[in-house]
Amino acid sequence: MSRQNAEAAAFELRYRSLLEQGRVFAFPCDAAGLVDIDALDDGTRLNYFYARTVIGREFARPTVAPVALH
Repeated sequence: MSRQNAEAAAFELRYRSLLEQGRVFAFPCDAAGLVDIDALDDGTRLNYFYARTVIGREFARPTVAPVALH
């Protein structure tokens, strides 16, 4: 894993549902919240684009959060 990928894996971009309490879409990103779209599988990429499209209607604005490393 390259250093850039390791750093990106340490954060995730989280979209919290405005309609269903506890529902969250989360995507690996860097500290600035940039998602490597090319690294996502097809289903995850579709979910990412969907969440971006419905901000303010179905999902809140995304937040960047550190991922707990085990």
